[in-house]
Amino acid sequence: MAQGGGGGNNNGGNGGGGGGGGNGGGGNTGGGGSNTGGGGGNKKPEEVQPHPVKEQLPGIQYCINSPPPWPEAVVLGFQHYLLTLGIIVLIPSIIVPQMGGGDGEKAKVIQTLLFVSGLSTLFQSLFGTRLPSVVVGSYAYIIPTTSIALARRYNAYSDPHERFIETMRGIQGALIITACFQIVMGFFGFWRNAVRFLSPLSVVPYVTLTGFGFYHLGFPMLAKCVEVGLPGLIIMVFISQASSKYLPQIWKPQRPIWDRFAVLFSVAIAWLYAQLLTSSGVYNNRPEKTQLSCRTDRVGLFTAAPWVYIPYPFQWGSPTFHAGEAFAMMAAAFVSTFESTGTFFATARYGSATPVPPSVISRGVGWLGIGVLLNGMFGCITGASASVENAGLLALTRVGSRRVIQISAGFMIFFAVFGKFGALFASLPLPIVAALYCVFFGYVSSAGLGFLQFCNLNSFRTKFILGFSFFMGISVPQYFREYYHINSGHNHISSGWFDDMVSVIFMSHTTVGALVALILDCSLSHETDATRKDTGLQWWEKFSLYSSDVRNDEFYRLPCRLNNLFPTL
Repeated sequence: MAQGGGGGNNNGGNGGGGGGGGNGGGGNTGGGGSNTGGGGGNKKPEEVQPHPVKEQLPGIQYCINSPPPWPEAVVLGFQHYLLTLGIIVLIPSIIVPQMGGGDGEKAKVIQTLLFVSGLSTLFQSLFGTRLPSVVVGSYAYIIPTTSIALARRYNAYSDPHERFIETMRGIQGALIITACFQIVMGFFGFWRNAVRFLSPLSVVPYVTLTGFGFYHLGFPMLAKCVEVGLPGLIIMVFISQASSKYLPQIWKPQRPIWDRFAVLFSVAIAWLYAQLLTSSGVYNNRPEKTQLSCRTDRVGLFTAAPWVYIPYPFQWGSPTFHAGEAFAMMAAAFVSTFESTGTFFATARYGSATPVPPSVISRGVGWLGIGVLLNGMFGCITGASASVENAGLLALTRVGSRRVIQISAGFMIFFAVFGKFGALFASLPLPIVAALYCVFFGYVSSAGLGFLQFCNLNSFRTKFILGFSFFMGISVPQYFREYYHINSGHNHISSGWFDDMVSVIFMSHTTVGALVALILDCSLSHETDATRKDTGLQWWEKFSLYSSDVRNDEFYRLPCRLNNLFPTL
């Protein structure tokens, strides 16, 4: 299925190469006359050709609509579930203590977030973009959620549990209002109209910074326990990239095993190594922060999690509403929408699908809004976003099947309900997860760089737009990040919602880089046919409408003939 999309481009590339070969042949004929009887003069030198353009990424063994065998699909789905635990555990671990909650509250919030993320993933794969995209908690909501948790009006509660409940109700109210904003932006087509202005040139920094923007969750988090995280990173790189060269000498399976299930192998080895260090007493006299990062028995989730727990709406009570906090949450939803859109482009690439039509992306954003609504109703302390790391796992396994992601959603729901089993896997030390992030965020960034094949890199205007948007996408968020951390000690507690809005938007590498690239692209590169061709817009335009390419119906059609009821433009 994926091979057919690239086949037409191959023919065009080979046809161009044929013309070059004919010219080279004429030169060789003259050279052959001076080499009579040698035979070597008749040999034509191989002419170097550029790599052909590929509308769909080749080399993917299972694309969106071609599921692997059930046993393999179940194991691959478990890998995706394991990868989601990083961000799902990290966000409550940051926010819940500031709300006054302990290990019991943190375990319930993690179970609730895991449960709702599984539901949102199912909805997204069935009715949203239809891509193999996992929906998890969004890191973009950290600032407004922290601002609510530190609000002065909650200081009147002396009981930590009561303070946690009241803070949770405030967060729920802000999330519910934010969900309405995101649903309107997606289902009413506002985001579709914005995405239609994109071209391959502006998509390059957009998707690339979607991966690079999470660098602080990579090696900086790994270095919190470098003696565990660094070996995990080395093992992951070796198994996923070098195993085909060295490990077949020991055991050569008939199907790809080592690289396809590299996450399971590397996590098992690194986790066992961390357990040995913990059991041997290496961390007994180390600082508390080091023990929290390195030990395998300090998360506190396994003892606090109930055996069976079914989350339900408004389990913490009725939500409360505050207008300023809702505006700050809307800014986070805006950033999350930007980052999810970049993830959708990368997911489509690694699922060997055509570029996602704007109407399909807008439909997916609407269902992300429904995910945020569920997060607010159930009490998950954060919004919803497409998982960047799981998009990178598609590239590693070369399996972009939608069924695998739906199976992973089943694992998320199952382990959320049966808390003890889920808490066992959630106790995985975060530096090991960060080692995986170093690989998968890089894969997503390379998906963005892959769109350079449609651009003219010999154009100085193209070079300026790329270089300037990349630089500003890195430099501007760094300034705001430093400003936020400097002022978080005193100003942030009493800062207004407008300060939170500015911080959330301009601390996002994806949002800043994408906006700069989009503005420059629309203002500088759409003037003439030549500049439009330099940006790849002439090739890109056929994917701007759902009906303009027959392959779109194959990848993005809604099930059960729902396209007839909800037509895609």
